[in-house]
Amino acid sequence: MTLWKATISYDGTPFHGWQVQPGRHTVQGTLAAALQRISGEIVLPQGSGRTDAGVHALGQVASFELTAPIPAPNLHHALNRALPPSIRLLSLEAAPPRFHARHSAVRKTYEYRIVPRISAAETICSPMLAPYVWACPYRLDVGAMSEAAAHVLGTHDFTSFAAVDPDESCRTARESEPQEGEQGRLNRKGSCLPTPNIRTVLASEWTLHADEPLLRYRVTGSGFLHHMVRNLVGTFVEIGVGRLRASEMPSILAARDRRTAGPTAPARGLFLVEVDY
Repeated sequence: MTLWKATISYDGTPFHGWQVQPGRHTVQGTLAAALQRISGEIVLPQGSGRTDAGVHALGQVASFELTAPIPAPNLHHALNRALPPSIRLLSLEAAPPRFHARHSAVRKTYEYRIVPRISAAETICSPMLAPYVWACPYRLDVGAMSEAAAHVLGTHDFTSFAAVDPDESCRTARESEPQEGEQGRLNRKGSCLPTPNIRTVLASEWTLHADEPLLRYRVTGSGFLHHMVRNLVGTFVEIGVGRLRASEMPSILAARDRRTAGPTAPARGLFLVEVDY
Protein backbone atom coordinates (compact mmCIF):
# COMPACT_ATOMS: atom_id res chain seq x y z
CA MET A 1 0.00 0.00 0.00
CA THR A 2 1.35 3.43 -0.98
CA LEU A 3 0.60 6.62 0.91
CA TRP A 4 0.29 9.51 -1.53
CA LYS A 5 0.58 13.27 -1.08
CA ALA A 6 -1.16 15.39 -3.73
CA THR A 7 -1.01 19.16 -4.15
CA ILE A 8 -4.22 20.34 -5.77
CA SER A 9 -5.54 23.54 -7.32
CA TYR A 10 -9.25 24.05 -7.88
CA ASP A 11 -11.86 26.59 -8.82
CA GLY A 12 -14.36 26.38 -5.97
CA THR A 13 -17.18 28.04 -7.93
CA PRO A 14 -18.99 24.84 -9.05
CA PHE A 15 -18.44 22.95 -5.80
CA HIS A 16 -20.22 22.76 -2.46
CA GLY A 17 -16.89 22.99 -0.69
CA TRP A 18 -14.22 20.36 -0.09
CA GLN A 19 -16.02 17.89 2.19
CA VAL A 20 -18.03 15.06 0.65
CA GLN A 21 -21.77 15.48 1.26
CA PRO A 22 -24.71 13.32 0.13
CA GLY A 23 -26.26 14.70 -3.03
CA ARG A 24 -23.74 17.58 -3.25
CA HIS A 25 -20.97 18.22 -5.79
CA THR A 26 -17.77 18.51 -3.73
CA VAL A 27 -14.03 18.51 -4.41
CA GLN A 28 -13.32 15.59 -2.07
CA GLY A 29 -16.13 13.53 -3.59
CA THR A 30 -14.98 14.29 -7.14
CA LEU A 31 -11.40 13.28 -6.33
CA ALA A 32 -12.59 10.09 -4.60
CA ALA A 33 -14.65 9.15 -7.65
CA ALA A 34 -11.66 9.70 -9.96
CA LEU A 35 -9.46 7.51 -7.74
CA GLN A 36 -12.07 4.74 -7.80
CA ARG A 37 -12.34 4.86 -11.61
CA ILE A 38 -8.58 4.57 -11.99
CA SER A 39 -7.70 2.09 -9.23
CA GLY A 40 -10.98 0.31 -8.51
CA GLU A 41 -10.49 1.17 -4.83
CA ILE A 42 -12.86 3.11 -2.59
CA VAL A 43 -10.79 5.69 -0.74
CA LEU A 44 -11.61 9.06 0.79
CA PRO A 45 -8.72 11.50 0.33
CA GLN A 46 -8.04 13.63 3.40
CA GLY A 47 -7.51 17.35 2.79
CA SER A 48 -5.42 19.79 4.79
CA GLY A 49 -8.66 21.59 5.62
CA ARG A 50 -12.26 21.96 4.55
CA THR A 51 -12.74 24.91 2.23
CA ASP A 52 -16.30 26.25 2.11
CA ALA A 53 -18.59 26.39 -0.91
CA GLY A 54 -17.18 28.85 -3.42
CA VAL A 55 -13.70 29.03 -1.85
CA HIS A 56 -10.77 28.30 -4.18
CA ALA A 57 -7.39 26.61 -3.70
CA LEU A 58 -4.02 27.25 -5.27
CA GLY A 59 -2.25 24.72 -3.07
CA GLN A 60 -4.62 22.42 -1.21
CA VAL A 61 -2.93 19.21 -0.05
CA ALA A 62 -4.59 15.78 0.15
CA SER A 63 -3.34 12.40 1.32
CA PHE A 64 -4.69 8.95 0.49
CA GLU A 65 -3.58 5.31 0.34
CA LEU A 66 -3.83 2.94 -2.62
CA THR A 67 -2.89 -0.72 -2.92
CA ALA A 68 -2.71 -0.55 -6.72
CA PRO A 69 0.98 -0.42 -7.79
CA ILE A 70 0.66 2.57 -10.11
CA PRO A 71 3.82 4.64 -10.76
CA ALA A 72 3.51 8.26 -9.63
CA PRO A 73 3.76 9.84 -13.14
CA ASN A 74 1.09 7.47 -14.49
CA LEU A 75 -1.28 8.09 -11.57
CA HIS A 76 -0.73 11.84 -11.79
CA HIS A 77 -1.52 11.87 -15.51
CA ALA A 78 -4.54 9.55 -15.13
CA LEU A 79 -6.07 11.63 -12.34
CA ASN A 80 -5.80 14.87 -14.29
CA ARG A 81 -7.47 13.18 -17.25
CA ALA A 82 -10.26 11.80 -15.03
CA LEU A 83 -10.89 15.04 -13.12
CA PRO A 84 -12.93 17.96 -14.47
CA PRO A 85 -11.02 21.05 -15.69
CA SER A 86 -11.94 22.85 -12.44
CA ILE A 87 -9.59 20.53 -10.47
CA ARG A 88 -5.93 19.90 -11.25
CA LEU A 89 -3.24 17.94 -9.44
CA LEU A 90 -0.13 20.13 -9.47
CA SER A 91 2.06 17.41 -8.02
CA LEU A 92 1.82 13.85 -6.72
CA GLU A 93 4.44 12.01 -4.69
CA ALA A 94 4.81 9.13 -2.27
CA ALA A 95 4.52 10.47 1.27
CA PRO A 96 6.59 9.46 4.29
CA PRO A 97 5.01 6.98 6.74
CA ARG A 98 2.24 8.40 8.97
CA PHE A 99 1.92 11.54 6.85
CA HIS A 100 -1.56 13.09 7.06
CA ALA A 101 -2.57 16.13 5.03
CA ARG A 102 -4.34 17.76 7.99
CA HIS A 103 -2.62 16.44 11.11
CA SER A 104 0.91 16.93 9.75
CA ALA A 105 0.37 20.56 8.68
CA VAL A 106 2.21 23.24 10.68
CA ARG A 107 1.19 26.41 8.79
CA LYS A 108 -1.32 27.57 6.21
CA THR A 109 -1.47 30.66 4.04
CA TYR A 110 -4.70 32.16 2.70
CA GLU A 111 -5.22 35.09 0.37
CA TYR A 112 -8.35 37.20 -0.02
CA ARG A 113 -8.83 39.31 -3.16
CA ILE A 114 -10.91 42.45 -3.49
CA VAL A 115 -11.59 44.74 -6.45
CA PRO A 116 -12.12 48.03 -4.58
CA ARG A 117 -13.76 51.22 -5.73
CA ILE A 118 -10.83 53.45 -6.69
CA SER A 119 -12.64 56.67 -7.71
CA ALA A 120 -16.03 58.32 -7.44
CA ALA A 121 -17.12 56.39 -10.51
CA GLU A 122 -18.56 52.93 -10.06
CA THR A 123 -15.98 50.16 -10.33
CA ILE A 124 -16.65 47.76 -13.19
CA CYS A 125 -15.44 44.24 -12.41
CA SER A 126 -14.68 42.07 -15.43
CA PRO A 127 -16.96 38.99 -15.65
CA MET A 128 -13.74 36.99 -16.15
CA LEU A 129 -12.61 38.11 -12.68
CA ALA A 130 -15.92 38.32 -10.81
CA PRO A 131 -16.07 34.66 -9.60
CA TYR A 132 -12.68 35.07 -7.88
CA VAL A 133 -12.92 38.44 -6.11
CA TRP A 134 -15.18 40.54 -3.94
CA ALA A 135 -16.19 43.47 -6.15
CA CYS A 136 -16.42 45.88 -3.23
CA PRO A 137 -18.62 48.94 -3.88
CA TYR A 138 -16.77 51.09 -1.31
CA ARG A 139 -13.68 53.26 -1.45
CA LEU A 140 -11.30 51.77 1.10
CA ASP A 141 -8.60 53.27 3.29
CA VAL A 142 -5.86 50.69 2.74
CA GLY A 143 -3.62 52.35 5.33
CA ALA A 144 -6.22 51.86 8.05
CA MET A 145 -6.82 48.27 6.95
CA SER A 146 -3.07 47.56 7.11
CA GLU A 147 -2.91 49.03 10.60
CA ALA A 148 -5.80 46.80 11.66
CA ALA A 149 -4.21 43.72 10.09
CA ALA A 150 -1.08 44.19 12.21
CA HIS A 151 -3.16 43.91 15.40
CA VAL A 152 -3.97 40.23 14.75
CA LEU A 153 -0.31 39.15 14.60
CA GLY A 154 0.69 36.80 17.40
CA THR A 155 -1.33 34.40 19.53
CA HIS A 156 -4.90 35.43 20.37
CA ASP A 157 -8.33 34.04 21.16
CA PHE A 158 -10.15 34.56 17.85
CA THR A 159 -13.68 33.83 19.12
CA SER A 160 -14.83 37.21 17.76
CA PHE A 161 -13.91 35.99 14.27
CA ALA A 162 -15.24 32.42 14.48
CA ALA A 163 -18.43 31.00 12.97
CA VAL A 164 -21.39 31.34 15.32
CA ASP A 165 -23.28 28.23 14.12
CA PRO A 166 -23.06 25.71 17.01
CA ASP A 167 -22.78 22.82 14.57
CA GLU A 168 -19.88 24.52 12.80
CA SER A 169 -18.21 25.33 16.12
CA CYS A 170 -18.44 21.65 17.07
CA ARG A 171 -17.04 20.60 13.70
CA THR A 172 -14.20 23.09 14.03
CA ALA A 173 -13.29 21.74 17.48
CA ARG A 174 -13.02 18.24 16.05
CA GLU A 175 -11.45 18.90 12.68
CA SER A 176 -9.50 22.16 12.59
CA GLU A 177 -5.73 22.10 12.88
CA PRO A 178 -4.80 23.90 16.13
CA GLN A 179 -1.50 23.57 17.91
CA GLU A 180 -1.10 20.90 20.56
CA GLY A 181 -3.20 21.67 23.61
CA GLU A 182 -5.60 23.95 21.72
CA GLN A 183 -7.96 21.41 20.17
CA GLY A 184 -11.48 21.09 21.49
CA ARG A 185 -12.61 17.87 23.16
CA LEU A 186 -15.69 15.71 22.80
CA ASN A 187 -17.51 14.14 25.70
CA ARG A 188 -18.40 10.45 25.67
CA LYS A 189 -21.75 11.14 24.00
CA GLY A 190 -19.99 12.91 21.12
CA SER A 191 -21.18 16.45 21.87
CA CYS A 192 -18.84 19.41 22.07
CA LEU A 193 -17.18 20.67 25.20
CA PRO A 194 -16.01 24.28 25.41
CA THR A 195 -12.86 24.88 23.36
CA PRO A 196 -10.51 27.89 23.40
CA ASN A 197 -10.37 29.46 19.96
CA ILE A 198 -6.69 30.30 20.28
CA ARG A 199 -4.62 30.56 17.11
CA THR A 200 -1.26 32.06 16.16
CA VAL A 201 -1.06 34.42 13.17
CA LEU A 202 2.46 34.69 11.73
CA ALA A 203 1.82 37.12 8.86
CA SER A 204 -1.07 39.51 8.14
CA GLU A 205 -0.73 42.07 5.35
CA TRP A 206 -2.74 44.06 2.80
CA THR A 207 -1.16 44.97 -0.54
CA LEU A 208 -2.43 47.07 -3.45
CA HIS A 209 -0.38 46.89 -6.65
CA ALA A 210 -0.44 49.77 -9.11
CA ASP A 211 -0.35 47.45 -12.14
CA GLU A 212 -3.50 45.51 -11.21
CA PRO A 213 -6.91 46.45 -9.77
CA LEU A 214 -6.62 43.97 -6.91
CA LEU A 215 -6.37 44.56 -3.19
CA ARG A 216 -4.95 41.42 -1.57
CA TYR A 217 -4.95 40.27 2.05
CA ARG A 218 -2.48 37.50 2.82
CA VAL A 219 -2.47 35.75 6.18
CA THR A 220 -0.34 32.86 7.47
CA GLY A 221 -1.14 31.03 10.67
CA SER A 222 -0.74 27.85 12.66
CA GLY A 223 -4.44 27.15 12.08
CA PHE A 224 -7.71 28.90 11.33
CA LEU A 225 -11.22 28.72 12.75
CA HIS A 226 -14.25 28.23 10.53
CA HIS A 227 -14.90 31.52 8.65
CA MET A 228 -12.01 33.18 10.51
CA VAL A 229 -10.28 34.67 7.45
CA ARG A 230 -13.53 35.86 5.88
CA ASN A 231 -14.65 37.41 9.18
CA LEU A 232 -11.31 39.17 9.53
CA VAL A 233 -11.62 40.53 5.99
CA GLY A 234 -15.19 41.71 6.60
CA THR A 235 -13.99 43.56 9.70
CA PHE A 236 -11.03 45.11 7.89
CA VAL A 237 -13.39 46.39 5.17
CA GLU A 238 -15.59 47.98 7.84
CA ILE A 239 -12.43 49.75 9.02
CA GLY A 240 -11.50 50.70 5.44
CA VAL A 241 -14.92 52.27 4.96
CA GLY A 242 -14.71 54.11 8.28
CA ARG A 243 -17.47 52.36 10.20
CA LEU A 244 -14.87 50.96 12.63
CA ARG A 245 -11.43 52.23 13.63
CA ALA A 246 -8.20 50.25 13.36
CA SER A 247 -7.52 51.02 17.02
CA GLU A 248 -10.64 49.02 17.94
CA MET A 249 -9.12 45.68 16.81
CA PRO A 250 -7.57 44.83 20.22
CA SER A 251 -10.89 45.42 21.99
CA ILE A 252 -12.75 43.34 19.36
CA LEU A 253 -10.32 40.47 19.95
CA ALA A 254 -10.59 40.84 23.72
CA ALA A 255 -14.41 40.83 23.62
CA ARG A 256 -14.48 37.23 22.31
CA ASP A 257 -17.90 38.04 20.89
CA ARG A 258 -18.74 37.57 17.19
CA ARG A 259 -21.20 40.49 17.37
CA THR A 260 -18.38 42.98 17.91
CA ALA A 261 -16.66 42.20 14.59
CA GLY A 262 -17.68 42.93 11.01
CA PRO A 263 -19.70 40.79 8.57
CA THR A 264 -18.43 37.69 6.79
CA ALA A 265 -16.79 38.50 3.45
CA PRO A 266 -18.06 36.55 0.40
CA ALA A 267 -16.50 33.12 -0.15
CA ARG A 268 -15.54 33.74 -3.78
CA GLY A 269 -12.61 36.03 -2.91
CA LEU A 270 -10.81 33.48 -0.70
CA PHE A 271 -7.95 31.22 -1.81
CA LEU A 272 -6.05 28.56 0.13
CA VAL A 273 -2.56 29.39 -1.14
CA GLU A 274 -0.14 27.04 0.58
CA VAL A 275 0.21 24.43 3.32
CA ASP A 276 3.55 23.91 5.06
CA TYR A 277 4.68 20.68 6.71
